[in-house]
Amino acid sequence: MKNNIPEFQYAFPRTIPVFVGYLFLGAAYGFLMNVNGYGVLWTFAASALVFAGSLQYLGITMLTAAENPLVALAMSLMINARHLFYGISMLEKYGKAAKYKAYLIFGLTDETFSVVCHEQIPEKLDRDKVYFWITLLDHGYWVLGSVLGAIAGNFITFDTTGLDFALTALFVVIVTEQWKQTQGHTPALIGALASAACLVIWGAKSFIVPAMAVILVILALNYQRQKKKEEGTDYESC
Repeated sequence: MKNNIPEFQYAFPRTIPVFVGYLFLGAAYGFLMNVNGYGVLWTFAASALVFAGSLQYLGITMLTAAENPLVALAMSLMINARHLFYGISMLEKYGKAAKYKAYLIFGLTDETFSVVCHEQIPEKLDRDKVYFWITLLDHGYWVLGSVLGAIAGNFITFDTTGLDFALTALFVVIVTEQWKQTQGHTPALIGALASAACLVIWGAKSFIVPAMAVILVILALNYQRQKKKEEGTDYESC
């Protein structure tokens, strides 16, 4: 365990924003689970084994409505299709993670991706261990918040309308922080414009996958253009 202390000390401060968000978001989820008749054990199991915030919120509706399993599967794939693109972008970082790889893939949420993707880890630290600690801490925050919310739901009663919007709010905060920290905003603008266009064309229920595909194609083309431009500059300088 001592060998992991430097990596833990580096990872923990970087997960504090996620901790604050997940504590409240998880609590909201726990409340909703309790209100709909699912106790602490169900809440713990869902958060520990599923660990997909937006899907878990939707899962409450699917459970209470006794949704057709095939429909539930299709909706789950649609909601989490964005993780295909997260995974592709993390190939270089997670490609040689060895014993940590399976867990890192499982724990790659929107918020964890936001923390890890731009992190420049000092060479003296084990990069894979830092990724592991960031993922494990975020996972733990979500489970803790969910369980506390489920427990509190036994004693506190109030109107839970709108609680599921908290997850969206956290992601907006993280995107805002990244906007402030980065100089180039082209990828963010491409994502926003492509998503808006696909929303108009395909509607709110079906725009995610087309939007992700459009964003991926545009970013790939832009990357190739930048690469050719850099190669041309290097050639001229020679």
